[in-house]
Amino acid sequence: MKSRDTLIRLKRFQADEKRRRVSQIEAMIAEFSRMQSELDREIATEEQRSGNADPSHFAYSTYARAARGRRDNITNSANELRAQLEEAKLQLEAAVEELAKVQNLEGRDKSGERLVEVPRADAMMLRPAGA
Repeated sequence: MKSRDTLIRLKRFQADEKRRRVSQIEAMIAEFSRMQSELDREIATEEQRSGNADPSHFAYSTYARAARGRRDNITNSANELRAQLEEAKLQLEAAVEELAKVQNLEGRDKSGERLVEVPRADAMMLRPAGA
């Protein structure tokens, strides 16, 4: 039974680790979204201040051009993280299913042990005291 308990702890740890990974990726995506919004606001402010909103214009703000580049990089990174998030969710789902299987086996073993023990106790009570 100790090996089964160890297996359950291992599967629970693996599922928790996958859950942490999913939450980390979701937090990173949220942070990137916040950064994108902030850069969008800064770009709009800079374009309004300079009076030029055309990135292909020769007099377009250098700061706005650099901010656009950063925003595009963050967008690409967020998209890559979304793909990683889907994979991490699938791995979490598989880990949770494995944990549930092992826990079900443990539950069946324990209920089976109880069924075996109950008849023995009854049989001992029915035995004559001298036997």
